[in-house]
Amino acid sequence: MKVVILCGGQGIRAFPFTTYLPKPMLPLGGTPVLVHVIKNFIRQGFHEFILAAGYRQDVLHDYFEGKDIGASITVVDTGEHADTGSRIGHCRHLIDGPFIATYGDGLSDVPMADVVAFHHRHDARLTITSVPMYSQYGVLSVEGNGAIARFAEKPLIADYWVNAGFMVMDPAIFDDWHGDNLERDIIPPLIARGDAFTYRHDGFFKSFDSYKDVIEADELLAGGTPPPWIGRHQPEERAA
Repeated sequence: MKVVILCGGQGIRAFPFTTYLPKPMLPLGGTPVLVHVIKNFIRQGFHEFILAAGYRQDVLHDYFEGKDIGASITVVDTGEHADTGSRIGHCRHLIDGPFIATYGDGLSDVPMADVVAFHHRHDARLTITSVPMYSQYGVLSVEGNGAIARFAEKPLIADYWVNAGFMVMDPAIFDDWHGDNLERDIIPPLIARGDAFTYRHDGFFKSFDSYKDVIEADELLAGGTPPPWIGRHQPEERAA
């Protein structure tokens, strides 16, 4: 099963570091975030990767050309200003069966074999891995007179789940692939007609949206903590 990784955006929230690098190539523990993403898939038995590139794609070519990381890497120019849906669409000619699509800046210990099995159990074109939603702010409960009754720092928001990526798609999804943005144009119509399911994962997930996220993870690794995105339940070299 091939893995399409979105890694062509300009990474504005990580500026100025993304002036010279696409955001997934920011170093984490001395290794680009994207390589952590790829190696996490390799550990689970996935070995064919399509990099939907755009902005500073030359960096991807320079990094992966002639390098053996135990997998097949194909870099596709999907356009410097293309949106997420267009990037995947430009990789369509390389896809010959069910495939995984994910983001180049997200790491998780989600067991992909379980996500794939979940997808095959449902008659749908799309499965999205979702994780519990946490507030990014401290939340106050306030009395009528203004007194603070309760304060919770970045609490879990019950009954809400967010898109973590790690999506499984059937090739038939391209039959109705209209629009440029995956999240706004492609996914909602699938949901509306009952053609999408979610695999809920309550383990580790981290999206590296800014350089601050990378710094925090770097400090964690520098302290000798094993990478939290390598789940103990993940089998080594599992066939996919």
